[in-house]
Amino acid sequence: MTAKLMSPESLRAISVFTLVIALILVTAILGLTLGAVTLSVDQILDGLAGGKNSFIVMQYRAPRVVMSLLAGASFGIAGTLLQGALRNPLASPDVIGITKCAGLGAFLAALATPPAWAIWAIPIGVMSGALAGAMILLAIGRSLGGGVVSLALVGVALGMLAHALMQYVMVLFPTRADQSMVWLAGSVYGTTMADVIVLVFWLLACLPFLLIAAVHLDASGFGDDTLKSLGLSPGRLRGGLVLVSVLLCAGSVAAVGSMGFLGLLAPHAARLLVGSRARFLLPTSALIGALTLSLADLIGRLVALPNEIPAGIVAAVIGGPYLIFLLIKEAGYRD
Repeated sequence: MTAKLMSPESLRAISVFTLVIALILVTAILGLTLGAVTLSVDQILDGLAGGKNSFIVMQYRAPRVVMSLLAGASFGIAGTLLQGALRNPLASPDVIGITKCAGLGAFLAALATPPAWAIWAIPIGVMSGALAGAMILLAIGRSLGGGVVSLALVGVALGMLAHALMQYVMVLFPTRADQSMVWLAGSVYGTTMADVIVLVFWLLACLPFLLIAAVHLDASGFGDDTLKSLGLSPGRLRGGLVLVSVLLCAGSVAAVGSMGFLGLLAPHAARLLVGSRARFLLPTSALIGALTLSLADLIGRLVALPNEIPAGIVAAVIGGPYLIFLLIKEAGYRD
């Protein structure tokens, strides 16, 4: 009876949710069992209960698995909101410069504080850089009329400027940039439960704003005239979506570093699977983002044992060709 009352779209979304959650569980179990030391499921359970493998499980593997899921979900949602705000399928925090502004903030924070303070100075620099970049983006975009095209172009230019400034800082102070370079690669290596708890509290603080943004995400697809006829301010609507996206992105970037293309991949895959309605798109983007980052971390840990490849590099290897594919696809539509 319930199935008859549900639309085909809802049934499809539930099927996708179930499949992706199952893949996440499999990836998480593999992330706990595989590595330089292989553990069985029984040993994992024993470690979770405080047994002899508790150090490997609780201090090393479990925190990075949980962190990759949380940060990946956050990146996926951030990319979805940003694409909705700019009405541009190629928009993501790294493409329009938010991640690069966060990186610049990390560099400047590392230079302005002693190395011993980097554990908290770099995350603060990341947040400050991302928020400053978003405010500059919105201010300049609004002065140019607040249109979708102007916001996207300003974001790309802002990212190029931030990247150039980072390169300049690296040339001037190469020795002080080492810690920031590790962060820029993007990795969940060395994550502790304290880091996980900090990100959880940050995401909980962002949750009310996310719920408000989710309600208005579908409306962002309308043109400015339509939004005005509905009594909505196009500038405030898009600006709000951008700011919520930046808050989510900044918290995750501060926790795991720069993860390129996650904010681009997850929304696109979700849109192909469940369509563009916000109530299906946002949770699917979160799940796919979580799956992608946890899988990237697992691949990075296993492909070059006993060494590790940062998850951000693995994600970029996947996302770079996908971005080229999207650009070719968009060009084909225009032709």
